[in-house]
Amino acid sequence: MRNGRLAGGIAMKTLESLTFDNAALRDLPVDSVTENTPRQVRGACFSKVSPTPLANPSTVVYSASAMRLLDLDEEQLQRADFPGYLCGSKSIPGADYAAHCYCGHQFGYFSGQLGDGATMYVGEVLNSNNQRWEIQFKGAGKTPFSRSADGRKVLRSSLREFLCSEAMFHLGVPTTRAGSCVVSSDTVVRDILYDGNPIDEKCTVILRIAPTFLRFGSFEIFKSIDRMTGRMGPSVGQTDILRRMLRYVKHGFYSELPGEGDEEEGAVEMFRQIMGRTARLAAHWQIVGFCHGVLNTDNMSILGLTIDYGPYGFMETFDPGFICNSSDKGGRYSYESQPDICKWNVKKLGEMFSLVVSEEALSSVTEEWDQVYESAYNEMMRKKLGLLSESPDDGSLFAKLFETMQATHSDFTNTFLLLQSATFLDGYDTDRISQTLTDNCLSVAEVRRLLKPAFSKSQCLALMRVIQGLPEGAFNPLSMYGIEVGTVLRDHEIHQNLEKLETQTDEERTQICKAVWSDWIRLYKTRIDLDRDSYTGPDYSGERLTVQKCSNPVVVPRNHILQRAIDRAELGDYSMARRLLAVLERPYEKPAEDWLCERDIGDKGACAVS
Repeated sequence: MRNGRLAGGIAMKTLESLTFDNAALRDLPVDSVTENTPRQVRGACFSKVSPTPLANPSTVVYSASAMRLLDLDEEQLQRADFPGYLCGSKSIPGADYAAHCYCGHQFGYFSGQLGDGATMYVGEVLNSNNQRWEIQFKGAGKTPFSRSADGRKVLRSSLREFLCSEAMFHLGVPTTRAGSCVVSSDTVVRDILYDGNPIDEKCTVILRIAPTFLRFGSFEIFKSIDRMTGRMGPSVGQTDILRRMLRYVKHGFYSELPGEGDEEEGAVEMFRQIMGRTARLAAHWQIVGFCHGVLNTDNMSILGLTIDYGPYGFMETFDPGFICNSSDKGGRYSYESQPDICKWNVKKLGEMFSLVVSEEALSSVTEEWDQVYESAYNEMMRKKLGLLSESPDDGSLFAKLFETMQATHSDFTNTFLLLQSATFLDGYDTDRISQTLTDNCLSVAEVRRLLKPAFSKSQCLALMRVIQGLPEGAFNPLSMYGIEVGTVLRDHEIHQNLEKLETQTDEERTQICKAVWSDWIRLYKTRIDLDRDSYTGPDYSGERLTVQKCSNPVVVPRNHILQRAIDRAELGDYSMARRLLAVLERPYEKPAEDWLCERDIGDKGACAVS
C-alpha cells in the first residue's frame, strides 16, 4: 500500500508512513530508569514503556474524522491489521511509547504522584497541514505509575469514553478526540458495582488524540510537602525542570503570546490564557448539561480541553445538584459546583507557576475568572434562547429559567428544544407554550421514582441534628463513617420534596407546573420583544432560529443510550455503537430513532467506571 494517496486534495498516509516528531520526549526530561516497575519517578516528566500485546484484537468502532487528523483514511482504518496497530500488539513505525509523570489534588486533597497508570504516550504526528497531534493508548498495559492496578481498561468504560469524546467535539465543546476503540479476547477481573461480585471483562484500548495531554497535575510534580496529606511531588525543588516545562508549553502551544524575551511575562500571559480557556470550557459544560464527575487537578488540560472521561453524565431531569460519580458522596463535583471547582484548580496551577513567577501577578489573573466565565456563559445562554442582543437583566432571566426547570423537573436538553420550536412572535400564545412545556414535566409518581434518598427520613433527621450542632468550620465526625455533609443536606431536601408530594395529585401538579412556566414565559416574551426592537437586520425570526438550531442539540449521549450500545457490544454486536457514533456526529439533527432523544426518568446518572 503506497503513501501519497489524495483524499480531498490532502496527501494521505499509511500506518507505516506516519510522520512522527516526538517533541515532548526530546524537549522534556525522560526517566533514566528503564525498568517498568511501580516507583517514584524523580526529575523526569516521562518514563519509557512498551505496550503489552493483546490477543485477537478487533475494531469496535473508529472515528473517520478524528483519524483524518493523522492523515489516515478509511482504507487504512479497514485494514485487517489495523486493530493490532491500534492496541499496541504491533508497533507503529516512528512511535516512542512513554508514560507521563504527574500529580494531582483528588477531591481537594493532594495525592502525590499519580501518572499515566493505564495510558501511554505513543508519539506526536505531524499531518499534511503541519498540525501536531499527540496520540495515546488508553488500556495498553502497565506503566511505572500503575501502582497495584493492571494498566487495562474494559469495553464498557472505553466505549463510553470513545463516544463521549466524539460527541463533545461535534457539540462544539473543546475536547480531546478518540480515534478508535479496539477490543480483545483477553480479560481482566472487575467488580463493577463494588459489591463483591467481580466478573471477567474484555480488555479494550482506545486511541486518544490531542495537541498535548499535559495537565495541571503535570506541574504539581514540583509541589512541596502538603500540610494536609504529608505528600509531596517527586521532583520538589527542581525548578530548572519547571522552567523547562513552561518554555516547552509556551513555545509549543502558546507561541503567539507576548513575553518572548521575558520568561516571567510569558508565563503570566500563558497562565491568563489557560485560565480563560478553562473558564470558557466550564461554561460550555454547563450549557450542554454535562457533568465531568472527577474534576481533580490531574484531569484538567493546560489547553482547556475536556479530558479523561470517566463517570461523566449528561443531565436529564434538571437538578443543579446532579452528581454523576457514585463515589462523590459529598457532591464536590456536582453540576452546579463545576465552575467553582475549575477556578479552584486554576488557583492550584497558579501555586505551581508561582515557584518561578510573581505570585502577585498570577493572583491578579485568577481574579479575572468570574468575569471571563460569566461573559462566556451569558453569551452561550443567549444563543440557546435565540437572543441576539445583550441585556443587563439576562443573568436573572437565565437563573429564573433554571429555577423553573428544577421546580417542574423538566428535561434539560428537551426544554431548550421546546422553547426553540415555540412561537413568540406572530401567533404568540402563553397558555399553549406553557402547556407544551408542562407536558415535558414529570408526574407525581415519576418524581417520586426519581427522588432517591440515601437515608430514611428518621435517619436523615438524626444526621441533620448532628450537622446543625457543629460549629462553623468544625470537623465533621460523620465523615469517619463515610457520611458527607452534602449527602445529608441533599437527602433532607429530597425528603422535604417527597413530603409535599404525598397528598399532591397529578392534576394539581400539572396546574402548579403550568403556572410556574407561565410566569417565566411572560418574562421571556418581554425580553424577546426588547431584542426584536433593537434588531436592525432583515429577518429577526429567521436569524434567531438559526442561532438556536446551532446551539440546542437534539441528541446527547445520555446514559441509557450509551448502555444500550455497550450491552450489544459486549455480545459482539458493534452495529449500535457505530450507529450511535453517526448520530452523535450530527447532534443538532433529529435522528430517525425517537428513543435516542428520550429521557430516562429513573436514571440519576451516577456510575462507577474502571
